[in-house]
Amino acid sequence: MNVSPITLEPMQAKYNQPVSRLLVESFRNKFQPLTKMSDSELARCFEILLHHFPDEPASQRAVAVQNGEVVGTLSLKWKTAEEAKQENLFPPWDEFKTFGKWQLLKLTIGLYCLTHQLKVGECYIADVAVHPLHQGKGVGKLLMQWALNEWQDRPQLDQLSLHVSGKNQRAKQLYEQLSFRTQTRQQSLTSLLLFKEYEWEYMVRTRRAGESA
Repeated sequence: MNVSPITLEPMQAKYNQPVSRLLVESFRNKFQPLTKMSDSELARCFEILLHHFPDEPASQRAVAVQNGEVVGTLSLKWKTAEEAKQENLFPPWDEFKTFGKWQLLKLTIGLYCLTHQLKVGECYIADVAVHPLHQGKGVGKLLMQWALNEWQDRPQLDQLSLHVSGKNQRAKQLYEQLSFRTQTRQQSLTSLLLFKEYEWEYMVRTRRAGESA
């Protein structure tokens, strides 16, 4: 049986809706207990955010597509001495007027707590998501290889980093295969209360000797 190839495409407006649904599939366990939003409400919030904050000079998102279906996505962010990125967490509030203010406040808090403050010279994998039906089929590794290539093409960035839940050993093993190493383990009562996640590992891949960009 022939398996259709998976292609990686840059994020485009036409992918906002399917990527939003995929983010819900991957992260509902973090956001639904906190916000009490339904799948469709969360997806709509993510879609609005993707619409208002498309790729900027210091960020990029790839989309994995198979048979016209979005099966994975990965977002990169970076910070150099030359690039200053001014971030706004939310677009105008009237975009969200169909949602409850308390729900939005909790979503804002959740997103803020998951935001990593980049250092100069750091390239950071902000999120990686693979559809549950396509896990274990190489989609995640393909996306991670794309991230490595993008980072290696930017010599001013000396490290590629990410956070992984202390409970997600499967993902950690993949990252270790790609030469990421745990730099710090972070325990957070705030994260435990908000997301039921107590420990996060901050993993870093540095440039090897002689590795060119």
